[in-house]
Amino acid sequence: MTKILVVDDEEAIRNSVAEILEYEGFEVVQAENGQVALRLLDSDAFDLMLVDLIMPVTEGIETIRIVHRKMPNFKIIAMSGGGRVNPDNYLQIAAQFGACATLAKPFDRAEILAVVHHTLGKS
Repeated sequence: MTKILVVDDEEAIRNSVAEILEYEGFEVVQAENGQVALRLLDSDAFDLMLVDLIMPVTEGIETIRIVHRKMPNFKIIAMSGGGRVNPDNYLQIAAQFGACATLAKPFDRAEILAVVHHTLGKS
């Protein structure tokens, strides 16, 4: 079974994304920030990580940078609502640091599933 790590400081978003993915048949583990995500990645095997970019403790860009340095072929999808600026700015930076794909919040079920399936299909 494909195992996905969902990282977002907003519990409602984490739960919504997890519910969509679990309904699709994926195994999902949740983390509330990048620091927790990095610990989980060190102790367990995942096929994909979806990570929010604006979070406390260890934010998404830093998390992506660390993960990409340790595991350059690991699949990462960056998510952002943009905070005070356009989410495209953050998402472009995330792609430069190693995200395979990006999702601008808010997104719908069909959009997230299309991006997840496409990313997992990449070699």
